[in-house]
Order: sequence, then C-alpha cells, then structure tokens
Amino acid sequence: RTLSKPQRRGYIAAVQCIQARRSLLPPGLVPAAQSIFDDFVWVHYNQTPFTHGTGNFLSWHRYYMHTYETHLGACGYTGALPYWSWPLDLDSVASSPLFDGSDTSIGSDGTPIPHEGMKLNWPGNTPTGDPFVYVSPGSGGGCVHTGPFSNLTVNFGPVALPIYGKEERLTSPDPTASGQSRCLKRDLNEEPGRKWSTFRNITELILENKNIEWFQGVMQGMVEYTGGAASLGVHGAGHYMIGGDPGSDPWITPGDPGFYFHHAGIDRVWWLWQMVDLENRKDVFGTNTAMNNPPSEDTTVEDWLYLDPLAEKVRIRDVMNTVGGELCYVYI
Repeated sequence: RTLSKPQRRGYIAAVQCIQARRSLLPPGLVPAAQSIFDDFVWVHYNQTPFTHGTGNFLSWHRYYMHTYETHLGACGYTGALPYWSWPLDLDSVASSPLFDGSDTSIGSDGTPIPHEGMKLNWPGNTPTGDPFVYVSPGSGGGCVHTGPFSNLTVNFGPVALPIYGKEERLTSPDPTASGQSRCLKRDLNEEPGRKWSTFRNITELILENKNIEWFQGVMQGMVEYTGGAASLGVHGAGHYMIGGDPGSDPWITPGDPGFYFHHAGIDRVWWLWQMVDLENRKDVFGTNTAMNNPPSEDTTVEDWLYLDPLAEKVRIRDVMNTVGGELCYVYI
C-alpha cells in the first residue's frame, strides 16, 4: 500500500528476474529446480523438518527472507522488502492491492471453483478429541487468472497438500522430480485472518507473551499455548488466507510469491516483539526437529542456519538483531 506503482513494478520485475535465472543447484540433482526461484522452494522443502516447530523457526525464516531480498537486489531491485499487514485485508483479500489482479499486484485470486473447506491436522495445532483445524472454503480454488504471475509454473510437489473436504493430503511420490509442472492456484480467504490475524490478535501476541517460548508458541497456534483451542495462530492464518497450491502445502509454500509478503509480516511481528526489550529477547526455545520428532538437542544461538546454495551459513546469534551482525534493516 505504501509503495508507489513504479516501486511495485520494480519489485515484480525483480521477482520475475529471479524466476528467469538458472538454478544454482548442480544440474540433475533436483530436477524440479529450474530457476533460482525454484531453489528457494527447494531450500524450504529440504529444511522444513528442521525449521518448523523448532527453536530456529523465526531466525531461519528471517535469514531466508534476508537472502531473498539479497537476490532481489542482484536483479536490480533497490527498495526495501515489502510486508503484508493481514488485518488491512480482512474485508476482502481479493480486493487487496496485493491480490487484485492489477499489473501492480502479484496476481489475482484463483478462478472460482465450488469446493468444500479444509480439515487441517498439522501436529501441535489441534486439541485432543478433535484432530482438525477447520477452514471454510475461500473465494477461488483454481488457477490464478489475471495479473503478474498468472502464468507462473509450480514445479515442486505436492508434498502435503490438503484435499478439499477430506482428511487426506495429496503427496507426490517424489516432490522434487521433473514433470509435475502445473499452474499457480489460490483460494483467497478472509476467515483465517478474522479468527487469528486481527490487530487485536497481533497486539496481544506482542504484549502478553514475555518470553520466546510463549511468543512463538502462540504465534504458531500450538495448543499447549492456546488453552487447548484449535488454532492456526498468526503464522498459519496468513498462509491459509492465500491458500491454493502451493500456498496450502507447508513444505513448498514459497512457490507462491505471496509467501514472501506473509513471512516479511511474520518477521516484522517478531521484530516488534523484540523491540519491547531487545537485550532480553535474543534467545531461542525448542529443539532442532519439528515438534521434537524425532527427539533432538535443544536449539542454541550458536547453531547454524543453512540455506545452501542460496547463501553462506550463519549462526542464529548473527540474525537476532536486525541492525547488527549480518543484517541492517528496521520495519516502518
């Protein structure tokens, strides 16, 4: 909203440049990876078991976003990384300047297709007795039909794509194989945001949770931090406001350009929380595997963050302060 139209077009052009640049992975190693944009999908896919429901969830994604910004800069983008403020679009996501299908958006909703909602059973987000978080149908479901990225090809997966109205998820025998290309789909949806990503949700998340354990637990909707209520939290809600394929598949969500606006928003919320008491909010909580399955060591700030081949490894402590170490930015 605050970017001028020329700035928006500059950002879009840089993303398209990343999508046009050849993959940095060794030829043939990951057949689905055709471009640097695909490399970002691959890195997220490859690291998902070690960066979600873990002690490095926030720090790894911060470095991931910083690396994306670096590659945008290599493609001529001179602006800052834009973020999505979800509460501003709770009346209509499809009318958002981000998704309205204009030439300064990142493409439209998916073509409307009648469908049922989703029954999500991600570990840690559902209470005993009812293993699902329910999300009503969005307004799309089909291929993105207008605007930039309406011709984008999704090359990876699916890995764990929810099937509308069913408990099962759609999984490819080999999500990294070639020959799985398909259109980008979206199912824009206000409901998750109205439940879990309002201004009140975000303000309470920042002000009521005094340590990183509770902050990241509530942000991710983990039931042990929500009083036992099924929740997607601020983090999951933003993903399912976009939905579709790959937007609903947690392993390969970076295949939708909307991912990067959402996770810049997540990093901003963490940054705001840190700024309340920065000296005491540069720690971590959790282990090195998703939901500690299989059991693993506790995460420490001396642990490494890996994004090969997109960037060199750095330690968690190097990204705890956005104006120190590897980073140099603030949010406005």
